[in-house]
Amino acid sequence: MDHFLYRDGVLHAEDVAIPEIAAAVGTPFYVYSTATLERHFKLFDDALEGLDHLVCFAIKSNSNLAVLRVLGNLGAGMDVVSGGEYLRAKAAGVPGERIVFSGVGKTRDEIRMVLQGGIRQFNVESEPELRAISEIASELGVSAPIALRVNPDVDAKTHEKIATGKSENKFGIPIAKARAVYAEAAALPGIAVVGVDVHIGSQLTELEPFVAAFTKVRELTLALRADGHDIMRLDLGGGLGIPYERSNFAPPLPVEYAGVIKSVLGDLGCEIEIEPGRLISGNAGIMVSSVIYLKQGEGRDFLILDAAMNDLVRPSMYGAHHDIIPVIEPAPGTEAQPFDIVGPVCETGDTFAKARAMTPVGPGDLVAFRSAGAYGAVMASEYNSRPLIPEVLVNGDQFAVIRARPSFEEMLGRDSIPEWL
Repeated sequence: MDHFLYRDGVLHAEDVAIPEIAAAVGTPFYVYSTATLERHFKLFDDALEGLDHLVCFAIKSNSNLAVLRVLGNLGAGMDVVSGGEYLRAKAAGVPGERIVFSGVGKTRDEIRMVLQGGIRQFNVESEPELRAISEIASELGVSAPIALRVNPDVDAKTHEKIATGKSENKFGIPIAKARAVYAEAAALPGIAVVGVDVHIGSQLTELEPFVAAFTKVRELTLALRADGHDIMRLDLGGGLGIPYERSNFAPPLPVEYAGVIKSVLGDLGCEIEIEPGRLISGNAGIMVSSVIYLKQGEGRDFLILDAAMNDLVRPSMYGAHHDIIPVIEPAPGTEAQPFDIVGPVCETGDTFAKARAMTPVGPGDLVAFRSAGAYGAVMASEYNSRPLIPEVLVNGDQFAVIRARPSFEEMLGRDSIPEWL
């Protein structure tokens, strides 16, 4: 469920009409619903009731400070994968003890920064990283809490570019090596072993891969405890999918996902951490664009929008689907016709959909891309010297710009020409 609904024939974000926002900020733009963000976080938090737990939002899905503040105010932790994301979490008011630092390539500068600023734990992805953390923590005279990310070699049955739990993926330590690496960690200075971490991928639409991965984590936890390690925390990652094609299927619900956690791991007495991103923010946002032209081609018609692949790269990068709907609701019985929906960027890959059935729209009309709150604005670029598009947050009948569109002067001002030119 989200809070983007037609009212009197006009698409609204909560109690704000989308055309009102478009008139104020111009198109294209992203808009997020506070109510949806809050609802989706609470679905996870409530589903884990009865277990000691922390729901850490995966910042990589949407890193806007206002979005992070909404979730942080609810008690969310944050899962970060860079020093910049760590600083965003702190700037949004989330304390270090609720921040988990993941990622395969943590630099020494990043490790030092978060050890000085406070961190809940490092999810360690390799032996060299473990040794670097030990060295830096020892220099600073602190103890670094760590969980080793294990790679369980489980097929998440998701897109190959977002699968992370198979043996050929770059993530984690092979689970067969885990006991040896934990033994090394326990012997290193400045290291405090606190748990086990696993994350098998994103946009999972079945529960079976979670069952397989969590079962392996259970077996490893019991073995590590037998080896003398005090495993008190299990970080289970995120990955639960959302229905990008709403008429197609319904992925598992957070309560069903939590049921798997409780049945497989609930008797271990561990604190549970999960790191959802997409399911919290994905359906909490839409991207709104204007039609520039209708173009008749050879055997196909094109709907040319003012949004492009640099604004929403998922269709070009992953072949991803987003439902695209008119902001003004079509009259009942209005016939749809197929369009290739494209942007103005000088790339054939700047295509959002091919032969997509759309009810008639014309130049200047608004369309909305559903399920664009995750991996949308956060992956945007200024390719073709197109300014980053605004982000807007709605709360009831209020809205505010939470990232402004830069002017061309601001864009050009970031470059500098050497004196010799």
